[in-house]
Amino acid sequence: MSGNWSIVQLAPPPPNSSQFPPLSDWEAPSFTRAAQFRVGATALLFLFAAASNLALLASVWRGRGRRLASHLRPLILSLAAADLIMTFVAMPLDAAWNVTVQWYAGDALCKLLCFLKLFAMHASAFILVVISLDRQHAILHPLDALNAHQRNRRMLLLAWSLSLLLASPQLFIFRAIRADVADFIQCATHGSFSRRWQETVYNMFHFITLYVVPLLVMSCCYSRILLHIHLQHRRNTAGESYLRRSGTDIIPKARMKTLKMTLVIVLSFVVCWTPYYLLGVWYWFQPAVLRATPEYVHHFLFVFGNLNTCCDPVIYGFYTPSFRADLAACCRRRRRRGETRDAAVPSPDRLGPHSGEHQAQHATNNQEGD
Repeated sequence: MSGNWSIVQLAPPPPNSSQFPPLSDWEAPSFTRAAQFRVGATALLFLFAAASNLALLASVWRGRGRRLASHLRPLILSLAAADLIMTFVAMPLDAAWNVTVQWYAGDALCKLLCFLKLFAMHASAFILVVISLDRQHAILHPLDALNAHQRNRRMLLLAWSLSLLLASPQLFIFRAIRADVADFIQCATHGSFSRRWQETVYNMFHFITLYVVPLLVMSCCYSRILLHIHLQHRRNTAGESYLRRSGTDIIPKARMKTLKMTLVIVLSFVVCWTPYYLLGVWYWFQPAVLRATPEYVHHFLFVFGNLNTCCDPVIYGFYTPSFRADLAACCRRRRRRGETRDAAVPSPDRLGPHSGEHQAQHATNNQEGD
């Protein structure tokens, strides 16, 4: 999909948009090879993200993941839920829209799906912020663990509420637009902004709330954590006494392991989405760059951003033995069911050397009798 870049999508431009050439020079977008690559890659990511995030959700909700600390479980469940919304809304929408090129789902679904897509993107970013704040408090104030559960619940409620609020304008600015001359329908923002700078301000606002603010907060949290660990290490080497679980650990091993896991999850978010957002900002201020940049670059960057929904359960599984144990138990159950089904169907060898002939003769007699 090429044309009108927004923080939410790369959608084909409406032919009567003032940002693009006149209708006589405008050509309807097509399902190009680059778009086909995007659809294929998105389909693979969808399958992996759906399976892995559902497995993570099941493990934390009903499996061995229930052993997590009570204040950590809601964080992981919320992160998996946000990734699943991205998986089941954003990915199928993007793939189908690239195949059809224009919009066939009507005005109501245009508004709803664009709203849900931005809602999921905000939720993923804000929940990572909540996780970072939780880790900061756990490391800097280890004796205040009793209030962690209620504090995290309040922060998660705020994160989901802000996501709903910030995504709600999508319900008003997106709509299905028909270009009668070109016989082309598109879900776009055309006509919602009287000036181009207004749309640029809108996109920049979401860029700041989706990427800049979360990145600054997360960077601040982990910088304070690393500084705290460094100071603790210096005190340890200087021989100063302080509270710790063992004689060699500055921070309890379980807490340090969780810290490493959340830090890697945050880094995956930054690595996956930074190129896409930077290209978007470049386009908002220099629209000609979209035509100068090869089409496959746009598609690749968006697919690379969606890779983030697959990274979270993989990282969680790498750092959490309980999740790996649940997956292994699930595989063993499926293998046993397969072996049970195979055992329930007798093979010709078990029925004797002439069983095949007897069965054939019996079937022939039945047919003759009928």
